[in-house]
Amino acid sequence: AVASLAKRKWLTILIVLIFGGGFYVIIKSMPSSFVPAEDMGTIFVNVTLPAAATKERVQAVNRQIDSISRTIPQIQATMTTLGQNQLGGSGSSYGMLILRLSNWSTRPGVTDRMVIKELTEKTKNIPGVSVNFMQQPTISGFGTSGGFTFQIEDRGGHSVQEFYNVSQKFLNVLNSRSEIQYAATAFNPNFPQYEVDVNVAKCEDNGIAPLDILNLLNVYYGSSYVSNFTEFGQQYEIILQADTMYRGTISQMTNVKIRNSSGTMTPISEYVTMKKVYGPSTMARFNMYNAISVNGSPNDGYSTGQAMQAINEVAATNLPPGYSFEYSGMSKEEQSTGSQAIVIFALSLCFVYLLLSALYESYVLPLAVLFSLPIGLCGIFVFAKMFDIDDNIYVQICMIMLIGLLSKNAILMVEFALEKRREGMGLMESAIAGAKIRIRPILMTSLAFIFGLLPLVFSTGVGANGNKSIGIGSIGGMLFGTFLGVFVIPGLYVIFQGLQEKLGTNKYDANDELIVEEKK
Repeated sequence: AVASLAKRKWLTILIVLIFGGGFYVIIKSMPSSFVPAEDMGTIFVNVTLPAAATKERVQAVNRQIDSISRTIPQIQATMTTLGQNQLGGSGSSYGMLILRLSNWSTRPGVTDRMVIKELTEKTKNIPGVSVNFMQQPTISGFGTSGGFTFQIEDRGGHSVQEFYNVSQKFLNVLNSRSEIQYAATAFNPNFPQYEVDVNVAKCEDNGIAPLDILNLLNVYYGSSYVSNFTEFGQQYEIILQADTMYRGTISQMTNVKIRNSSGTMTPISEYVTMKKVYGPSTMARFNMYNAISVNGSPNDGYSTGQAMQAINEVAATNLPPGYSFEYSGMSKEEQSTGSQAIVIFALSLCFVYLLLSALYESYVLPLAVLFSLPIGLCGIFVFAKMFDIDDNIYVQICMIMLIGLLSKNAILMVEFALEKRREGMGLMESAIAGAKIRIRPILMTSLAFIFGLLPLVFSTGVGANGNKSIGIGSIGGMLFGTFLGVFVIPGLYVIFQGLQEKLGTNKYDANDELIVEEKK
């Protein structure tokens, strides 16, 4: 078979083109992600009630979700908190639960996503509350949850209510897409608040700076850090704030007094007017713009890359002028890795080509090695497709790694074929001889590499999906590159070594025997 392919150069070229085309088609059709979602054994539950809901209501909902969670055997322990969650930050209407799953060995075949799906079904009928379940992020420091994260930005200086309405319309359309399991934000502009209106003219008449009024309100009704003190070997902060009995109602502002220019203590209520309004508890900014943070998760059967593509499409048609969005956290890293992977792949090929050019003292013969790589690279993505693995950073690492390992196999064959050629053997015979001599060590090293990767394929627990991506991708690439590449490499050697000899100074007689010309 090797001799037959080596003689039929057109067939060798056709095989390389088929695998190269297959590599391109598969990589374009595969879903992409930054890193595969891992079962970290922890689920975060974000509970959001209507604005200004009391902590007692939040606690009741937390207890209800906690009791539901305890009915699922895969959940080992639960913890509840009040006054904050990952979506909304701090506030009386927010709550959170942390669910710890049992050890992976005790729940074979049951992942955290399956548990989340069951919990979502059981809690969907709780009235008047928004419950979002999130996986623990695979990489710490890149966001607070798995899935995707992006920021809707107001770049036109619109009102908060207009901004909120636009974001809700956008999220409604986005959640209707099949790629999206959910996309949610805890931003709410309907928290009851008081707007402080300072009478600047009256302040100036009494020799009081308006800023002093605001600072005093901040100290009494908010809080202010003063200093530290040490007691019992521990350091504590001193926080200044009015007692609860003096800041419970607006009418109690008459008890808060400020000194005017004549030295008289006057009630602060003489200089400010309080008006009931509605607004957000906090207003975040992202890259200097007012922003609403959105967290979400792709639906089952879809990757984060496909979810992000859906976000791009919805944003292009549903965000009006003056509004935009940007990815943040791990989604931003995933967005930036696409172009980086292409550059790294090109640099790897360039580096291998330059090394081989120095080894063979030729710019043509190294192409015999490089053109054998599409077979193995195609194998990576064929196996990834078979085992439902996304085009993630681990698969891209496999691709870079196998450029070197598969090049090594081709180098062994080409090097020995070149030696036989220099000894006077014919072009075709030297190609076949190189394949025969090196086939055994190539198979031995390749099979040893494949068997060494099997533990990664069958790994479980934290990092299992990443290990499987590396193991399955590398095994597929090595199998294709070894057992199919050995038939193609001799033919590529014949093509490019023959081209090198036509372009070079060496001459050959009719019997294809080398004639060394001495330079005069």
